[in-house]
Amino acid sequence: MLRSTRILPPLLLALVCGCAKNPAPRSEESGKRPNQYLFRMRAHPKGMMDHRAMARAIVEANAHSKIAYDDRRRWGLVGPTNIGGRITDIALHPQDPDIIYAAAANGGLLRSNDGGSNWTPLHDKFATLAAGSVAVDPLNPETIWLGTGEVNPGGGSATFPGVGILKSTDGGDHWAIKGLEDTRHIGRIVVDPTDSDRVFAATMGALYSTNTERGLYRSIDGGESWTQVLSVNDSTGCIDVVIDPEDPDHLLAATWERIRRPDRRRFGGFGSGVYSSFDGGDSWSLVAGGLPPSAADLGRIGLAIAASDSRIVYAIYADEVGYFDGVYKSNDGGVNWARVNDSALDWVYSSYGWWFGNIRVSPSDPDRVFVLGLDLYRSTNGGDSWGNVGWGVHVDHHGMAISALDPNRLVLGNDGGVYTSSNGGSNWSKKTNLPITQFYSCEIDASNPHRFYGGTQDNGTNRTYTGGVDDWSEILGGDGFYVLVDPSNANYVYAEWQWGNLNRSTNGGSTFSWAKNGINGSDRQNWNAPVALDPSTPTTVYFGTHRVYRSTNRAANWSAISGDLSDGPGTGNLTYGTLTTLAVSPVDGNYIYAGTDDGNVAITRNGGGSWTQVGNDLPDRWVTRVSPGPNDPEVLYVSLSGFKWDQAMSHVYRTTDGGTSWVSIGDALPDVSVNDIIVDPDDSGVLYVATDVGVYTSEMGGIGWRPLGRGLPMGVVMDLKLDVGSRKLAAATFGRSMWSIDLGPASERDYEWSLR
Repeated sequence: MLRSTRILPPLLLALVCGCAKNPAPRSEESGKRPNQYLFRMRAHPKGMMDHRAMARAIVEANAHSKIAYDDRRRWGLVGPTNIGGRITDIALHPQDPDIIYAAAANGGLLRSNDGGSNWTPLHDKFATLAAGSVAVDPLNPETIWLGTGEVNPGGGSATFPGVGILKSTDGGDHWAIKGLEDTRHIGRIVVDPTDSDRVFAATMGALYSTNTERGLYRSIDGGESWTQVLSVNDSTGCIDVVIDPEDPDHLLAATWERIRRPDRRRFGGFGSGVYSSFDGGDSWSLVAGGLPPSAADLGRIGLAIAASDSRIVYAIYADEVGYFDGVYKSNDGGVNWARVNDSALDWVYSSYGWWFGNIRVSPSDPDRVFVLGLDLYRSTNGGDSWGNVGWGVHVDHHGMAISALDPNRLVLGNDGGVYTSSNGGSNWSKKTNLPITQFYSCEIDASNPHRFYGGTQDNGTNRTYTGGVDDWSEILGGDGFYVLVDPSNANYVYAEWQWGNLNRSTNGGSTFSWAKNGINGSDRQNWNAPVALDPSTPTTVYFGTHRVYRSTNRAANWSAISGDLSDGPGTGNLTYGTLTTLAVSPVDGNYIYAGTDDGNVAITRNGGGSWTQVGNDLPDRWVTRVSPGPNDPEVLYVSLSGFKWDQAMSHVYRTTDGGTSWVSIGDALPDVSVNDIIVDPDDSGVLYVATDVGVYTSEMGGIGWRPLGRGLPMGVVMDLKLDVGSRKLAAATFGRSMWSIDLGPASERDYEWSLR
């Protein structure tokens, strides 16, 4: 997210924010819809993700993690810990507000015991790092509940599903799965304040398909079994639930009709509404009494009940598009409602209310209310007036907890991490030491391998000059994607933000300027448009739209060297038919390779004079990377996204004859997306791949794979970078920041490994 967006008018704000609004007009991706980049990678060509295949792959990856091998190779955190990332929920220990639990979108659950100064990840080796909600048992604060699967429907980033609900009885040190595996995304958990065994879970179900395993669930035996107590239809889930602290048989639940497809996204409908129960969830009735009636454009709803006076209840509404649609207040426990004076909140959601949807009320003052949106607003008079109290913090707010012991003590979670306030929200302090940044890419400065760079979701392009984990700084705004440092002259740095907005720096990244002179602005461009340097002549740069462009003067100007290498723009309202990856042979610069989002691979052997489509025998999947062999330009490795579905499919292929024939070498990998592949230049038989479940390596050219090293959180890895001089391999994780491992000389490798 651009730090300067706070001073922009709402319309411009909607275009540049890190929640993935397209900065240039494109009919298929308006500023009112989430971008589909990571989803489309994994859903092509079926238009949906195979969640069962993903679950099987997670189980397989957990089994692989038990493999014993050379323990000298350990991953170390590169950072950043000071930039932050998307927080989905916050919970506080009821007797000790210094104990904070922060659920990160794809970074797992983290705990602080000192008010947010230091943090401990609690389940890096668990089945998933996708976290949606967290709750602390008010009667037994050592019991923690974690709802996996982020409930927000995704901006430019993906929303990854979970594996159900987890329970810890020792403050988060150890966990057990307690069911609800098929609910996929859990938005809220509440525990009966009088009975620890009675727990309610608001679940949204599958994001990319319909399923009946959604709605509100209740357990009366501490999670050993669950009953679905509220269900509307197979496309409507439960997004929020509150329990009356004075009468725990009285509950209010918000439902939300929500379907996301590559070509159809509906974030509202007749299924959305507020339901009430007065018998502990046995029966439910749709609440009217002044709330918006059922309608096709009814969107996401959030709820809050006042602990000090449970007759006071608040509800916040968005419409189906995502615009703010009102704050409503009830003075009689949710029977009758009236809209408050909320005109000051007209732009609190900008145009993407599906990304927010939370409202909080102070546990000691029913008139002190907070609305969490693009910015943070506070009312001290029950909604009669509102003031912005989000100045000085990152935008896009998703979670807040208010201490019952000291109501002026607040903990806020947003797309920039965790912030605390000791004066009710008037001032905020950013909490660091949180390794939860969502990286799309990584880069190492060859002239100084302590300098790491990376493009991130919501937090721009960042770097560290020293290799320190806590001294990263943003050098380019927007959402960050490819970033390259010229290995022959580190003054030249190339970085981009969404939709291929390429910039270059001639002073080592201190300042950037537009770098697309000569590139046709009407070309189709990927959300993450590929950029590549010629390894032999790094003054030559390549850029991909639906065709390949070349610059011989470090991106000062460009010329097209290919026609359309995709199958064309496709049909429907999506941008398809774009290049996703480019590479140049380190042996012969006339060999250039390109891959597309619609499954094509093309090669030129004469510097772009002519191109040959060579991917016809590959599975029809999104091509994530083309990686040439270090010794022979006819050798090429290709990695693919997606799932097997109903046919056998590998995610990694090799050709030794320039694409005439292909050999599958990825069959032994888990069935998840392979996002990058690197061939070791010191030993072409050694391969490294970045997958949705960590980094794998093969020492025999793809015959057999195993996890690389120890210590890397088992999550999504989007990109790898190998610095040849230092033998350092960097991994860009999507939710747990950047990591690196010292590979050591190839001659010192120990290939012996066995099942422990």
